[in-house]
Amino acid sequence: MADYDVQYDKDKGDWSAKREGASQAAGRYGTQAEAHDAAVGFATRSGGGEVRDHRKDNNQIRNTDTVGKKDPYPPKG
Repeated sequence: MADYDVQYDKDKGDWSAKREGASQAAGRYGTQAEAHDAAVGFATRSGGGEVRDHRKDNNQIRNTDTVGKKDPYPPKG
């Protein structure tokens, strides 16, 4: 299982899908949606994990998706 972060790189002007703890991004993309879809694919192929989307302006986590495993915090209702 692997967790991935989708973050904006101000220096390069693109979005990256980066495995948690990795020194380099697994891929670089023109939009956040493309980076998110790629991160979901990476997490799925590694047996599941969390995909965390970060905000462009302040890099705070704005959304978390559980992929390929049971969600530990499912929404109520």
